[in-house]
Amino acid sequence: MKRMMIIACVAILTACSSEPEAPKAPVLSLDSDKAKLSYAIGMDIGQSLQTLKADLDRELLVAAINDRLDSDNTKLTAEEAGKVKQAFFKKQAEERAAEQKIAAEKNVSAGKAFLEANAKKKGVTTTASGLQYEVLTQGKGDKPAATDKVTVNYKGSLVDGTEFDSSYTRGEPVTFPLNGVIKGWTEGVQLMSVGSKFKFVLPSDLAYGENGAGPKIGPNSVLVFEVELLGIGDVKPAKTAK
Repeated sequence: MKRMMIIACVAILTACSSEPEAPKAPVLSLDSDKAKLSYAIGMDIGQSLQTLKADLDRELLVAAINDRLDSDNTKLTAEEAGKVKQAFFKKQAEERAAEQKIAAEKNVSAGKAFLEANAKKKGVTTTASGLQYEVLTQGKGDKPAATDKVTVNYKGSLVDGTEFDSSYTRGEPVTFPLNGVIKGWTEGVQLMSVGSKFKFVLPSDLAYGENGAGPKIGPNSVLVFEVELLGIGDVKPAKTAK
């Protein structure tokens, strides 16, 4: 009985090892202008599809491209295809809105707790708008008006310490009109003298509010900035070491 079991196992292993290997992908050659153009356009299509974040059947995707290139005899009419895409984008928008709502509620809670704790720290001042600031270095230069251009070095982070932007990392200060930025910066930088370095904590309504900003700053995010005022006007200081 044991011998029969061993023989059966050997037979199964032999059968498995004799299964044909999966076909290898063809080796592509970009040795002509036509080949390079075809591949370049394919790259654009692939990049566009990545932004959809959709689970696509690649075989059907390629088949549809070929059907459309060869003739107008596609398996879906333009109207049918439009309805399919409309349903997909509607569902995707609803999912994104639900995710944004959860993130917004979470950020409100975390931001409120951070602001309350920070306000109790020694050296922190809270203005009437809710802006919180701490003087890290007190300069002796002039203070800017809201209509001035200023040049600063800065770094910005979320309340969990995640850094989302930094002129120090880029190695170059930035110059901008003070009345052309978020409210917390317009108010806060006017409190600074040239040569000063302040730490600001901005409630979300003084930052990017319910919309957030890009992939790094979510809705209702409280933001923390360290700002160094280098000059007023069209000042172009040397690049900063990283």
